[in-house]
Amino acid sequence: MDFISPSHGRMSLQEITYNIQTFIEEDPKAKYKIVIGTDSQTVKNKTTFVSALIVHREGKGARFFYRKLRVKRIPDLRSRIYKETELSLNLIDHLKEKGIVSLLQDWPIEVHIDVGQHGETRMLIQEVVGWVTAVGYEAIIKPHSFGASSVADKFTG
Repeated sequence: MDFISPSHGRMSLQEITYNIQTFIEEDPKAKYKIVIGTDSQTVKNKTTFVSALIVHREGKGARFFYRKLRVKRIPDLRSRIYKETELSLNLIDHLKEKGIVSLLQDWPIEVHIDVGQHGETRMLIQEVVGWVTAVGYEAIIKPHSFGASSVADKFTG
């Protein structure tokens, strides 16, 4: 599945790898982290999921790429949050299979989850954070989960 870059349009994983390498070469001594986040929106008879891959040069900008998945309507919030988390973890696995994670192996990977202490999702925090940390990644929730609640959210419409 191709990704979309807001500045470069549709991109293959090979093109993304080159783009990330170029980004790193611009400032190889900077501190980086990888952020993966997924958000969803349900309208009428479909639910759209957007997963974002963000390479964050801390304090100095970022590059990001996203991909969309449209499925039959999922009206249940718990099911959507679980699917969002699953898609984020699957994206990491896919990046590992394609060798991209090895390019990024020296940096922490954060999984940004669209749940927070306020609202309906607060009941799901322990479950999805436990899932993400159990497979070895750092789980970030609202208000700090910009990968899901800001970047991915922007492209769900």
